Amino acid sequence: MWYFLIKQGDLERKQLHAVQKQVSLTEIELFNEPYENWYVFSVEKDDYATFIDYLDREGIAYELASDRPTRAEMLAGMN
Repeated sequence: MWYFLIKQGDLERKQLHAVQKQVSLTEIELFNEPYENWYVFSVEKDDYATFIDYLDREGIAYELASDRPTRAEMLAGMN
């Protein structure tokens, strides 16, 4: 499984719906100000290449992890 982290504010509604159709699971990590909320999309290894191609074609910025990052790890990355 691969985990794609995308800032909530970086996705338009149309893009969000398209992305959700391609992933196994969508989670939202909510943070208080001044931090941004993040989507965590879980993608099966077999769908990895197709999903990355889609994000790149759409110009959607993402962070990628092979293990699901903890909330604390995500917060540490924002500092």
